[in-house]
Amino acid sequence: MIWNEEFETLPREALEALQLKRLKSLVERVYDAVPYYRKKMEGAGVAPSDIRELRDLRKLPFTTKEDLRLNYPFGLFAVPFEQVVRIHASSGTTGKPTVVGYTKKDIDSWAELMARTLSCGGAHRGDVVHNAYGYGLFTGGLGAHYGAERLGAAVIPISGGNSKRQIMIMQDFGSTVLMCTPSYALNLADVMKDMNVDPKTLKLRVGLFGAEPWSEKIREEIEKRLNINAIDIFGLSEVMGPGVASECIEEKHGLHVFEDFFIPEIINPETGEPLPPGERGELVFTTLTKEAFPVIRYRTKDLSRLIEEPCRCGRTFYRMERITGRTDDMLIIRGVNVFPSQIEHVLMSIEGVEPHYQIIVNREGALDIMEVQVEVSEEIFSDEVKVLERLARRIEREIKDLLGISCKIKLVEPKTIQRSEGKAKRVIDNRKL
Repeated sequence: MIWNEEFETLPREALEALQLKRLKSLVERVYDAVPYYRKKMEGAGVAPSDIRELRDLRKLPFTTKEDLRLNYPFGLFAVPFEQVVRIHASSGTTGKPTVVGYTKKDIDSWAELMARTLSCGGAHRGDVVHNAYGYGLFTGGLGAHYGAERLGAAVIPISGGNSKRQIMIMQDFGSTVLMCTPSYALNLADVMKDMNVDPKTLKLRVGLFGAEPWSEKIREEIEKRLNINAIDIFGLSEVMGPGVASECIEEKHGLHVFEDFFIPEIINPETGEPLPPGERGELVFTTLTKEAFPVIRYRTKDLSRLIEEPCRCGRTFYRMERITGRTDDMLIIRGVNVFPSQIEHVLMSIEGVEPHYQIIVNREGALDIMEVQVEVSEEIFSDEVKVLERLARRIEREIKDLLGISCKIKLVEPKTIQRSEGKAKRVIDNRKL
């Protein structure tokens, strides 16, 4: 089911005309209202009158997380503060968080986008949405909540944590749609198993998962263990929150970017040069309708590619490939670029390995040492030592074949690696770089 057929099925020519109109308005507005943006544009030698066609977008300077930090907390807001009705902030892993604001119209747009997202995933009026995204400064909880209400579904605002209670609520309230991070979905599956709850006895039929990269193998694991359809959704606080792009349940092949609200680009992360559709690089977004906190060419650090071919579901927006990693997740181990998603790909292809792992990097003298701790199934862990040794050697060999570097493998018993109620922490880098 398409939530907003008028916009989601626009012919490309009409869509691009709408984008250009909104882009011109955006650039004029931020140039007039945000001194920092005006200064950056002047430094790049560009004025609002230079934006005559969509290709002119690339004349505009990028916005980065550093720009947001330099203007903490409200320096990039583009409306008088009395028009701001909501403030969110992303978790600041280094220093202060990045702060975003919303006007009443922004909240309304966000609800529209999340209603589209839920509809993409097969949700509809009458569903019971079990919303286990965190409520608070994190955008996930309230973003999903407003979208589900706009859709006409009943929302259970349960947030994260207290997993046994979550399962009880699913049973008693008849939850049909689950929304949380993919790592927390796996955590819930573990708890169900501990409680002897068969997921087939629940009414859950679909889950919409985002906020962290996850692989096709993790999707298969979630679908098998929770007996649901698992849909990938995408968003980030700086651009809107959840609701920027979503897979459709019909195809599950790339995430439809809601291009009437956002212009996506793919750039070479090293040079900043735009790349054509089909090539993989860093994802960049420009917001077309946001009033309180618009961003121009925001560098997400997420790695993806754009798919031009129309989807058989009927939506005409470009799709983005699922996120394969982040430029800032990349580890450089003895001169080799390593992404956690590559390690995950190896682990999830080996029978007996559980979908819980952690990568620990240390430096001994001048040498980087990478250790991968990975949980194995009860059956494997209780088997003979030589079986475990053989499995560890196989993982070691396959990682070396893929990446060209050696690593230590430590097999641990089930439930040893700390579970996440939000974003999973996959990497611990103890080097002082």
